[in-house]
Amino acid sequence: MQHLAIVSMHTSPLAQPGMGDGGGMNVYVKELAQSLARKGVDCDVFTRSTSPLDPLTVEVEPGFKVHHVVVGPRRPVSKNQLFELTSSFAEKVLDILDSTSRLRSPFGMGYRIDAVHGNYWLSSLVSAKVSKAMDVPLFTTFHTLTRVKAEASREFLVDDPMNREAAEEYLTDRSDAIFASCTVEATQLVKLYNANPSKVHVISPGVDHALFGPGERRMARSAVRLPQDVPVILFVGRIQHLKGADLAVATLAELESFPSARLIIIGGPSGSLGREELHKLRVQANELGIADRVHFLPPQPHELLSTYYRAANICLAPSRVESFGLVALEAAACGLPVVASKVGGLSTLVEHGITGFLVDSFSPGDLARAVSEILSDTTLATRMARRSISLARRYSWSNTASKVIDVYARIANELDADSVAAC
Repeated sequence: MQHLAIVSMHTSPLAQPGMGDGGGMNVYVKELAQSLARKGVDCDVFTRSTSPLDPLTVEVEPGFKVHHVVVGPRRPVSKNQLFELTSSFAEKVLDILDSTSRLRSPFGMGYRIDAVHGNYWLSSLVSAKVSKAMDVPLFTTFHTLTRVKAEASREFLVDDPMNREAAEEYLTDRSDAIFASCTVEATQLVKLYNANPSKVHVISPGVDHALFGPGERRMARSAVRLPQDVPVILFVGRIQHLKGADLAVATLAELESFPSARLIIIGGPSGSLGREELHKLRVQANELGIADRVHFLPPQPHELLSTYYRAANICLAPSRVESFGLVALEAAACGLPVVASKVGGLSTLVEHGITGFLVDSFSPGDLARAVSEILSDTTLATRMARRSISLARRYSWSNTASKVIDVYARIANELDADSVAAC
């Protein structure tokens, strides 16, 4: 594979994760494209322009470009509106690829891409059109699945258009390869969408070990101006019902043995109910009498976020749904024990009793008991920190990129074999 087109229509890999629609998917697209580019695969990422100030093209590094596609108003719009723009977006992607080929080739030869990779169902609808027009394989990473999310939150029914379920069914059948972030997601695709198991490839995201690594807690606390003598619990994620920030607040209130413990919530409002959710969290903390111990911070750049991981005692990830759980992996890489809900990818990223605890309920009391056990036992916390670092070393973006290349090679070989058989 020499050239991959990657579509991330509704959110840019250059956007700050943790705000609006920006989250783990932004990190995934950016890190995967960077790693592929460093292995010699040219990556062109296509995202929708949401501001007149967006440059049409940004060369992030050699072999990795981001194109801001001008479709619809140059401002954020709802996902319902985005669905209506998918056909126009696909046409613009094809136009950009064609114009790029003419710039690169004075003979006007077609600019060949080897495959197109859609991220999220909207982007994959675009990618399916590009794939068909250019007769190349279609890769899909869903990141989240509507049938999984709808079981967990009424908010999802408000935020997502009614045609998403049918679109995901179509894309499951249409894709040449589907990348699942963990075995749990792979099972969900087969069980809930009747996906062909041979199409589903478990390719876990990675972690940037140059940024996320262990460090000295006292120094980290000094850097982010946190007191040295109190337990610090860290929640990182977008402020929406599915991520469970309300459960984190309630968990702090249950920690009666640690009345000085603090909760740091890093993230911004997301979705149509995000601002309402943030207001509810503040009211909740006030009603529980812990408002002075709950600190809300905006999304942080990775170099500063890693310092907060190193400064904390525990990372709390009480998500109601989680396709992978990149926060838990970043925390582990920094030597931070994780207490997480036993859902989705979190159940594969946390080794229960070894690197943290998995809680098989959404009870603040159960979460608090797990947090308290770590805070009460310095030896246990130290052992979990050491083993968390070891677990995180299994994951790297370089390995993720290599697996994507391997999948393409397998598909290319199958297509060649079919072509020979047809002759």
